[in-house]
Amino acid sequence: MVPGTDLSRRGVLSAAVLGTAASLVGAGAIGSLAPAAAFGAPAVLPGEPDPNFAEGRVTSIDGSLIRATGSDGTLHRIQTTSATSFWKLTPSTIESVATGDGFYARGLRMPDGSLAADAVWVNIVSLDAHVATLRGPVARANAARANAARANAAGADAAGGVRADGGQVHLDHRGSRIVGHVVPGVSAAVYNGAPAVNDLSLVRVGTHVHVIGAWHPDTNEMDIATLYTAV
Repeated sequence: MVPGTDLSRRGVLSAAVLGTAASLVGAGAIGSLAPAAAFGAPAVLPGEPDPNFAEGRVTSIDGSLIRATGSDGTLHRIQTTSATSFWKLTPSTIESVATGDGFYARGLRMPDGSLAADAVWVNIVSLDAHVATLRGPVARANAARANAARANAAGADAAGGVRADGGQVHLDHRGSRIVGHVVPGVSAAVYNGAPAVNDLSLVRVGTHVHVIGAWHPDTNEMDIATLYTAV
């Protein structure tokens, strides 16, 4: 470390906001950008608000400054820098953020009350649901896998060649229907806690799932990032 250089999380973010850093590391070097990290437990006492967290909907974007209103009516100023990482289903940039988008942000509360963000998750949603029906390629892949299993055709290898490339997973969540879009090459499934795979053909109608994804604002639709279930 160069003498006098503070490479701590606080030092990096403060330097970025104050314009004193010649070069900056990405937020991924400070904390995880994985979607699940947005829902991590805050390092505060139970019942106390986390000063280094903000959520809400974007009301305006002025250069690197995001203004937003929280779900409780709190007005937020989210200061982003070249050290800020963005997620909008996939790693992204501030250019992908639009007025009306929802967000979670983690970072460092500055003396002026703004939040210097090290990570911003745009339109992120995490929910428990039951699979109501499958549509499109994911439904066809699921049926083909089931038929192969019933016929015991070529064993697991043949069934393993069936992949769900797109389609929809319709979810029942607290009495509401949600349409989850399977995004080819992006949406992944975690079966029985195993490593994630880009194949949702094992998802079964009627099963319980936990889904993390990117919401389509003001609709009942979302793009699936990761679906967790048992098989």
